[in-house]
Amino acid sequence: MFPDPSASHPAVKICGITQRQQAHDIVALGADALGINFWPKSKRYLPLDQTDWLPELHGSTTLVAVLVNADERTVDTLLEEGLVHILQLHGDETPTQVAALQERGAQVIKALAVRDQASLARIGDFPCETLLLDAFNPSLYGGTGETFPWELARLAQELYPDKRFILSGGLTPANVREAIEATQPAAVDVASGVEAAPGIKDLELVRTFIEQARCAHLR
Repeated sequence: MFPDPSASHPAVKICGITQRQQAHDIVALGADALGINFWPKSKRYLPLDQTDWLPELHGSTTLVAVLVNADERTVDTLLEEGLVHILQLHGDETPTQVAALQERGAQVIKALAVRDQASLARIGDFPCETLLLDAFNPSLYGGTGETFPWELARLAQELYPDKRFILSGGLTPANVREAIEATQPAAVDVASGVEAAPGIKDLELVRTFIEQARCAHLR
């Protein structure tokens, strides 16, 4: 299960993986999950016909499909071929749609853009156990490279103690430890903060990010 509720530290998800060898290298560095972006408008988009290497990773990490208002064919392919373990939804998906995917046996993470306290009101509407909190940008569905007020992540946990939260948005090796200690998330998620270019990771930044995440103190 991702994130693992019994873990002594937050899980680390490295998102926007586009290359087979980098995927294996990042798993070897200790990442708990890899995000594969199936949104065609993303700079980190991986077409379905280029995913033949994903099954190689099934036993060594958790694979998360990043989706934005995905078409039915994409969802069906991911579920029926078992390409990934989790669907992470960044679009305008409704609680009803999330429930329907769960009824099909899918583990779902719903991503929500956080702008202010009012943004947290939707959390309770979704039936999934895990939600990803990301920075709000009116023109982007995630991947903004921007942070949001971390106190809102703490407030979300107080308001919804039965949910698990993944912290995302603007995380880097320089701030991930502080972010974890401030918000106590179940997991942290990074894309642009460890990249040499969109979809191409800087493995030294990945290594440092994971090390700093593991060094953070949980209360």
